[in-house]
Amino acid sequence: MAALTLPSCTTVNPYTGEQQTSKTMKGGVLGALGGAAIGAMTGDRRDALKGAAIGGLLGGGIGSYMDTQEAEVRRQLHGTGVSVTRNGNQLILNMPSDITFRTGSANIQPEFGRTLQSVALVLNKYRLTSISIVGHTDSDGSNSYNQNLSISRARSVAAVLNSRGVNAMRILTRGEGESRPVASNATSAGKAKNRRVELFIIPQRNKFQ
Repeated sequence: MAALTLPSCTTVNPYTGEQQTSKTMKGGVLGALGGAAIGAMTGDRRDALKGAAIGGLLGGGIGSYMDTQEAEVRRQLHGTGVSVTRNGNQLILNMPSDITFRTGSANIQPEFGRTLQSVALVLNKYRLTSISIVGHTDSDGSNSYNQNLSISRARSVAAVLNSRGVNAMRILTRGEGESRPVASNATSAGKAKNRRVELFIIPQRNKFQ
């Protein structure tokens, strides 16, 4: 089924112009294969077929939901400086330091507050997702200082989203301090990349069952 279906279900990404396999179709196929495998463990062909059908519906439903949410997120955040990437059925919003916080501060800059308002609009429209907010810093300062600062920044983002109507029960926050750099801290440009907040939008799988 996967061999026959995937090649014929490609779309053109409106942001890159490249052809890509539909996330909905990928989710449906992978869900079907997983369901079939679980069903096959019982040794009953009918269980395998039933598992494939259930798994396909679940995977495809999540994929479709995240497809539409991704398009809405990209539309709302176009031109804001926030990058949006897709990892399976997970959306990752990378919010760099130049639009988020001043150096050494956890106070959100006004422009970033408006960006978070756009994020909240999407999150309130697509309520079948959880949000994980992770703060990061560069290596300037002590480990404990950077850890606390990263936590404070993640919580500041969460507070703004909550004030815009996003249910606090959907939001988790944590700080990684300087432990997960994405660039060298030996240069100012590298440090700027490491000072960031990441927001992960994750489907609540139990809501699709």
